[in-house]
Amino acid sequence: MKLNKLAIGIALGLGTLGAAHAVTSIPTTTIKIVAFNDFHGQLESPGTFRQTPSSAASTNIPVGGVDWMAGYINELKNQNPSTVVVSAGDIIGATPLVSALFHDEPTIETMNRLGLEFNAVGNHEFDEGKDELKRMQNGGCHPTDPNSCQGASVGTPVPFEGADFKFLAANVVETATGKTLFPQYAIKVIGGVRVGFIGMTLKETPTIVTPTGVAGLAFKDEAATVNALIPKLRARGVEAVVVLIHQGGTIPVTQSASTINNCDGGLDGSPIKTIVNQLDDEVDLVISGHTHQAYNCQIANKAGRLISVTSANSQGRVLTDIDVAISTVNGEVSSVSAENIVVDRSNTAITPNTAIKTIVDNYKALSTPIANRVIGSISAAITRTATTAGESALGDVIADAQLLATQNPGFGEAVVSFMNPGGIRADLTFPSSTAAEGDGRVTYAEAFTVQPFGNTLVTLTLTGAQIHTLLEQQFTGCTVGYPASAPAAGQAFNRIMQVSSGFSYAWREKGTPCDNVDPTSITINGVVVDPAASYRVTVNNFMADGGDQYYVLTQGTNRLGGALDLDALENYFTVNGTVAPGSQNRILPAP
Repeated sequence: MKLNKLAIGIALGLGTLGAAHAVTSIPTTTIKIVAFNDFHGQLESPGTFRQTPSSAASTNIPVGGVDWMAGYINELKNQNPSTVVVSAGDIIGATPLVSALFHDEPTIETMNRLGLEFNAVGNHEFDEGKDELKRMQNGGCHPTDPNSCQGASVGTPVPFEGADFKFLAANVVETATGKTLFPQYAIKVIGGVRVGFIGMTLKETPTIVTPTGVAGLAFKDEAATVNALIPKLRARGVEAVVVLIHQGGTIPVTQSASTINNCDGGLDGSPIKTIVNQLDDEVDLVISGHTHQAYNCQIANKAGRLISVTSANSQGRVLTDIDVAISTVNGEVSSVSAENIVVDRSNTAITPNTAIKTIVDNYKALSTPIANRVIGSISAAITRTATTAGESALGDVIADAQLLATQNPGFGEAVVSFMNPGGIRADLTFPSSTAAEGDGRVTYAEAFTVQPFGNTLVTLTLTGAQIHTLLEQQFTGCTVGYPASAPAAGQAFNRIMQVSSGFSYAWREKGTPCDNVDPTSITINGVVVDPAASYRVTVNNFMADGGDQYYVLTQGTNRLGGALDLDALENYFTVNGTVAPGSQNRILPAP
């Protein structure tokens, strides 16, 4: 039985003096949970963080870096030895070059030394497939990449040691065996009490990860999975239950140091609120992620009891410091207090971890010659900022690069290229980076930051009618051609693909599914696309396998594999010299 309303009021300082005395007389122990999410291999500082939503850039706070995260965690452990460090997923995947070049082994190695104990597997952990993810847990060298197992050069064991912490994936099941990919939960005795940690991945993972990365896996409903585990945890003497889940929500404020403990809007309409509203009353705390937001909320569970739901932004900018008071008599949680704190690199009270910094510096030395190589130049900043129709200057350039790489005979003979917007992760800025390559010059590291997934190009044949279906599948509500396992509602939000030069169309949302694009407006080099004709189309392998719910692409025929997407972009710079921002006149609003 969890806290009743009177006990909740007392925990918040609202109860009567007599009742408070009764509650405080129960012997308790306080454990500390330090949480973060969406680290994405950000071993070095990701930059700065706003003081307030409207503060000047000159007052921004330098943040992050895994050595500084470790310093903060060590300080929190000094406050309370009964501390456990946890993550709500995406510690790897979509990572900077200093981690990605080595298949994220640097991230796992530094997380081992930071003291991470449990990680709920996020969607990006599946970017290289389940076998590679198992290697991240168990260790060993990558089977083909010589950049793996660099321990002799950086000061870590050889072969790669694997994660000392546990990956948890309660709702990810291997269909061949019916067993979960990783343990569903972990039980840790902290401060003399048994605490259960359930780890989960968002059930929509198959719609946002390369299908080959999740082949043979099923992702189950999050709330139902948690609730089914409660009796098992109770049978093992666990009364304190923490859910680590890679799913989240957003708050309608600009992320800043002054807003990281807000809960404006109460996460209304978000996936995480829907999940928490269905959770068994035995769950005491939910640590969430995925949306790269910082919030500190109280959300009602299935019984109507308010429980803490937290998230800590992303890339190591923020940590969540959580104190949980637990009865030493019956193991019940009596109160939860959470606070998001900025990982401030200017804080003189914190000592960063020098051993971790040495490992990062050594990996940086190995990657720097590759990272600083100049691959081309730009005439001005090329950004992801989209028009009202959804087209960005950077999207134009990337789509053009992929068309150039696949249009010649023998390389695909493509007439159009499409690029998913979620695969474009950063802008190409004009000022010189810290590599001192000069204004307007683009380094390999900058290009890698734009396209960090290492996707390959695939050219395939679609009919004109299938191209029309592909365009309709960008929009919410259109599920024509969807497989039975796909989300019944279609896209969660509009995902406007970027398109190459010579291709154009017009659209507007009419309120009826699969009726947003005027088929007569779809043209290639000025000629209206014939529904019955065949066209060679280039996409990346993520899209070709139905990623981002562009399912019609799985019907494409005569597939031909091509270059890495990043190699195609580098070649585009080589061929064109100085590259200008895209024209943003290919995707048009229909009248």
